[in-house]
Amino acid sequence: MTAQPFIDVHTHVMPLPFLRALAADGLADLDGLGEHVVRIAPEVSGLPMTAPIPCPPAQYDLDARLSTLDSAGVDVHVVSAPPFLFAARQDDQRRVFGLLRALNEAIVEFAAAAPGRLVPLGTVAVGHRGAAAEARHCMEELGCAGIALGTHGAGKELDHPDNDELWDYLAAHEVFVLLHPGASAADARLGDYHLTQLLGFPVDTATAVARLIFGTVLDRYDPLICLCHGGGCAPALAPRWDLGWRRKAVAGTSRQPPSAYLSRFCYDTAVFDIPTLRLLVDRMGADRVLLGTDSPFDLADQRPRATVAALGLNDEDERRIAGGNAARLLGGRLLEPTT
Repeated sequence: MTAQPFIDVHTHVMPLPFLRALAADGLADLDGLGEHVVRIAPEVSGLPMTAPIPCPPAQYDLDARLSTLDSAGVDVHVVSAPPFLFAARQDDQRRVFGLLRALNEAIVEFAAAAPGRLVPLGTVAVGHRGAAAEARHCMEELGCAGIALGTHGAGKELDHPDNDELWDYLAAHEVFVLLHPGASAADARLGDYHLTQLLGFPVDTATAVARLIFGTVLDRYDPLICLCHGGGCAPALAPRWDLGWRRKAVAGTSRQPPSAYLSRFCYDTAVFDIPTLRLLVDRMGADRVLLGTDSPFDLADQRPRATVAALGLNDEDERRIAGGNAARLLGGRLLEPTT
């Protein structure tokens, strides 16, 4: 394959200044940082305060982060907050906006220390009127390359009217959106065996996609959305959604069958199985699949170059997935990597 910078669009960062600010406000416990875990208050993380959240040094230490890139053979990390910092269950709008403003500034500062290797995404709270203004601040004042969104916020789904202004801004300005799952509504059934992440996250993504389709958001707006974890369960569920769209009057809300909208999304490669990923590429097209690993969490693809190579694609499609699509979609906001 002709030299192509590898650009990973799904990576996370938890800047230490922000974590320390949370701890100072009684919203985080950093005593376990030496064991690579933190504990964050439910109103921020969506998890019980006792839940250990993985936080290896690469989440906040620049040298450790660059070592992670180098060991994976990746040129650029597009960094965003993990869902444990989204404050999705916080109803106090002023509180949420204040937290995310501080978070966004910390992420931009962290990324600025490694220009060309780290590129920041801002974080915006869905479910709150005024979120479009924070998206604009991230893009036009902080210089973020795009926006990371959760799948719900303040008890509201993505198709709630309070999100219309946000969708209008994101679509009109062709902002790259990384849609990341968070804690599931079925928390009580997913508390064991790490099922919140292993099962809840893929289901949560599918729920968000369904709300965007059946809630007619995608009939009214054309946002540029990349779904984490290969879209979760959504691709597999689309035929069932189509059946309901045809046979259930209450589900016949969208202009087209639900499956017709799947080609409007982009998808990352973090599905952790080559046949599954190849099926996704075959179905959605190589121009809709972007390299994404979920680094530096433990549930990450640690050999992304091997993943792309194992697909057995032609050189052009390999280049697209490795970084060409990311460079195209992030546009001029993506700096040339310094390799």
